[in-house]
Amino acid sequence: MLRRHVLALGSTLLGALALGGWSLSRRSGTPLLLSARDDNNGQHYAVAYRLDGEQVFATRVAQRCHDIIEHPSLPLAFYVARRPGTESYLIDLRDGRLLQTVTAQPDRHFYGHAAIHRDGEWLYATENDTTDPGRGLLGVYRFDNERLVREGELSTHGLGPHQVSWMPDGETLIVANGGIRTEAESRVEMNLDAMEPSLVLMRRDGTLLSKETLPQQMNSVRHLAVAADGTIVAGQQFMGDSHERSDLLAIKRPGQAFEPFPLGDAQWAAMSQYTASVAIHDELRLVALTAPRGNRFFIWDLDSGAVRLDAPLPDCAGVGAIKDGFVVTSGQGRCRRYDCRGSEIAMQPLQLPAAFWDNHLHLA
Repeated sequence: MLRRHVLALGSTLLGALALGGWSLSRRSGTPLLLSARDDNNGQHYAVAYRLDGEQVFATRVAQRCHDIIEHPSLPLAFYVARRPGTESYLIDLRDGRLLQTVTAQPDRHFYGHAAIHRDGEWLYATENDTTDPGRGLLGVYRFDNERLVREGELSTHGLGPHQVSWMPDGETLIVANGGIRTEAESRVEMNLDAMEPSLVLMRRDGTLLSKETLPQQMNSVRHLAVAADGTIVAGQQFMGDSHERSDLLAIKRPGQAFEPFPLGDAQWAAMSQYTASVAIHDELRLVALTAPRGNRFFIWDLDSGAVRLDAPLPDCAGVGAIKDGFVVTSGQGRCRRYDCRGSEIAMQPLQLPAAFWDNHLHLA
């Protein structure tokens, strides 16, 4: 086992050197926006664009993807199947080549998110055990050169896991357990009267460190953003009455409990009980959130909770941080760039294709 690990690590390092400094050169120009996108005919693509509108690739794939995870040292990205998809895709970022279609194991499907360990060898994907619908798993995969090999699975200590991410130590996993049971090939909720959403911290060996909940049982914990200081922000989707006040944004500051983020009534009402993507800008200490059902985009001060932006944006989808602020995609309209460095936030439309973008993006 040790010899295999050393050989694998050695081949990874040699591969990185052979790529001509990919990790340095990829960020020398305009950022590379990675996302999933459909065309007018409903065909699915794994895409990469420069923010100036240049298409780097658009690779057609069989199933709709959700989130995108970049390898820390190699020009690879993992496009994760949208729930309840059974195919995820390993893509070469240099030319868009489909290197591998990763098929879910029998009685398993993907939940749309994954995380790669900082050493570049291990990948963890949220999955459903359809023999016990909703029982949360992390599928554990190992990189073998430019392929992924499934090595096992870990419990997420909850139901219906959605996003998984890392604490700044690079060893502690965070899991947003949505709390909902669904069967194979279905998005129909089976247990709305008995949901079990939770925010879990766990070690890579599966050891549970903490499990926290919000007050409302029907408030599904879904998406995560993590600051460099360990602050965790989570976006929720409320499955209860449309008029019931819900905690659609929550925060866990270092050493503190998981609790609601201070939302104003106007911002809560505009979200229509549904949030999609959340992102943190570490340098500017801002948190951004998309609410596609309400067609609203928000930015708050991470420390004070003050609203910096509350703007209409049709079917706003993915959001990611760049040097001067945030980039946001849209399922129906144009993608936008928000410069947050001044006292007033400035918006600029991007020359990217309009519409059909999925709910997440990654900036490489």
